[in-house]
Amino acid sequence: MSSGLFGAIKISASGLRGQRTKMDVVARNLANSETTRTADGTPYRRQRAIFEQVLGEKVGQHRLKMSIAGGGRGLSTTHSGHLSGLGSRLEGDNKGGIASDVTLAEDASEFRVVHDPGHPDADADGYVLLPNVNPISEMVDMISASRAYEANISAVQTAKEMFNQALKI
Repeated sequence: MSSGLFGAIKISASGLRGQRTKMDVVARNLANSETTRTADGTPYRRQRAIFEQVLGEKVGQHRLKMSIAGGGRGLSTTHSGHLSGLGSRLEGDNKGGIASDVTLAEDASEFRVVHDPGHPDADADGYVLLPNVNPISEMVDMISASRAYEANISAVQTAKEMFNQALKI
């Protein structure tokens, strides 16, 4: 029953958490777009939020049970996620079904090189390594994450309205 009534809300909540994580990563990238020296002595390296969908192990087992038993109402879907780069775990059912992982990865592109002999982090030739953050692409990522966040909120609102209409019947 929880899958039927609250499954859509759980899936949207997982999407909300994932998009919030993406917005946090974009904000961190923008805040550090001019950071030339981090704790390890290198410029800040842009991070990306990567969304990954994987089928849970129990989906195949559930299908096998359904085919042996000769039926069923269908597969229940659950949404869970993992934020490896932030060291925290998104809460969610872990009973199988579709899982969505959000991981953080560093962008491997080259740092920007700017000639600024007066900069404290300039090398002997006067060149400074700047982070590989492009503010324009970060703003595009922020807008897309914001739109996806709004779509998930709309899905939750629609599910709530459907529940209210079902109660009136």
